This record gives sequence, C-alpha cells and structure tokens, in this order.
Amino acid sequence: MERLKDKVIIVTGSTSGIGIGIAKLCAKEAATVVITGRNVERGQKVVDEITAEGGKAWFHAFDLTNTDSMHSLITDVAEKFGRIDVLINNAAGMGMKDGRVDELSLEEFNAVVATDLGGTFNMIKEALPILMKNEKGGNIINIGSMASVAGDLGTIAYACAKAGVDKLTEYVACMYGPSGIRCNCVRPGLIVTPQNEARIPDALKDIFLSNILGKRYGNPEDIGHLCVYLASDEAEYMNGQVLTCDGGLNSHTPTVAQFRQMASRTW
Repeated sequence: MERLKDKVIIVTGSTSGIGIGIAKLCAKEAATVVITGRNVERGQKVVDEITAEGGKAWFHAFDLTNTDSMHSLITDVAEKFGRIDVLINNAAGMGMKDGRVDELSLEEFNAVVATDLGGTFNMIKEALPILMKNEKGGNIINIGSMASVAGDLGTIAYACAKAGVDKLTEYVACMYGPSGIRCNCVRPGLIVTPQNEARIPDALKDIFLSNILGKRYGNPEDIGHLCVYLASDEAEYMNGQVLTCDGGLNSHTPTVAQFRQMASRTW
C-alpha cells in the first residue's frame, strides 16, 4: 500500500465525483495529495476524510477558468512541498452551456473548449518547469472522456474539447518524453457518483448497462485504480497513451445489446 510513497500529487477538481475517488486511492498508496476545487468546505471535508484514515492531504482553492488560480496552485504547492511529482488534470467545466451545433453560439462553444481543453493545456504549461526538475522525471495524467470516442446527439463542445485532450496528451508525451515527462490520458465511461446518481435518468442507466460488458456501472474507484497505476513507478514505460476505462462500453458494434435481447449471435 505504498506504491506512491513520497510522491506529491495534485488532483484538480477533487472535491466531488471522480476526483475524490482518485485522490483517496492515491492517499491510500502513501502519496501526499493536494485536493483542489472552488468549494473550500467540500475540499476540507475530503482532506479530513483522508487524514482520518492516516493519509496526507492538503487543500488549495482552484478555478479552472482562472489562469491566476492555476499559477498560484502550482507555485504554492512547489513552495510548500518542494516538489510536484504528478499532476492529474481531472477538473472540467461540465456546468457550462452545451448542446447541438444549431443551439450554441461560437462564444458558448469557445467557452467550453477554453475551459476543458485550454485549462488542461495551461495547467500542463504551468507545471512542466517544476515537473522537469525531478530526478526521476514528472508525470501528467489527463482525465478525458468517452465523449471523444464517437459522435453523439449533443454536448458537442465538451466532446471536441475532450478529443483535444486526447491529442494534447500525445503531443506532450512526444515533446517532453526525452526530458523525463510521462503524459497519459484516462477516458472514463459512465461513472455513477454520489453527486450525479440522482440526476441520471433510469432509462439512460438501462441503455448504458445493456451495452456495458459487465453487470455494473463504473464508479470513481475504477478510474482511481488506473490513475494510481499510471502515477506509480510501475508504469514507467507507459507514455503517450489514451486508455479507455468504460467496462467495454465502446469496444463493440452498436447492435450487441439488441442482439442479446434476441438471443442471436448474428444477423
């Protein structure tokens, strides 16, 4: 349980959902975890829960839409702990207006892309000088989305932003891998969290579950376990990879669920 011992890990957007799952599992593996978000009370609650279980955590206020906030996060963490080993870019602007092409103005589209892709870009830009000082190199893990895997009926700005995160991951790994930087991306499938469960309609859950190859939805810990591996020295040879963690949701043809209902193996 000490796979991340002595590592200082920033998890952006870790006051709810997937971010909490990632942060808690990193702390269980002996990392010092920096909890970030806009809500101080929720952030301190996560810190208290981690420390109550013997982990090490610290909260820093963070706003993905504010470049000064990003700069302050990186500089303050580096000053307090003397290093940053892993940056996990989990925060996203899901509350922003999104939809179809005909429903969005260019300004609304750009706002989502600027936050979800531009914010990830700027966090990497701020952290690179600190990460590159580490003797064993630095580590960046971007949290993408299955929205970038294929077309859908809405949320086009978010999908385009997350597709950009996929490509940003590969470019950062290519540009800075020789300098000791690893950069990988995790694309979650449907992750049911305490914060979103009540907002997901049962009909939507049924559609997803019929296409997931197992018998359950994803949870934050599923993403957290993969992030722990990528953050650890065990993943030293993993770089520039975009990994989908969705229970097999996007691994098959779109007719599998219907064929199951027909008890048919072929058309």
